[in-house]
Amino acid sequence: MTAIVPFANETDSLQIGELIIENRKDRLECYGSVIITRDQIGLELARALKRQLDATIQALEAEPLPTQVMTGARERALQPHP
Repeated sequence: MTAIVPFANETDSLQIGELIIENRKDRLECYGSVIITRDQIGLELARALKRQLDATIQALEAEPLPTQVMTGARERALQPHP
């Protein structure tokens, strides 16, 4: 399993166990689960997860970041309700 390039596009995704990581230009969306067992398969899953987290941290540290990105859910939550 190779890491996706974080924030590069709206199409890439990666599956680690049952955990799905979907790429977006302003965020990564993660859902599902991964069970890291104490065996060779668990070790490979842990390494795959670490590779993706390391790539994500590197991408985030490489540029100035806003305090918070507004996503659709946050925008809807901030709108006044009638």
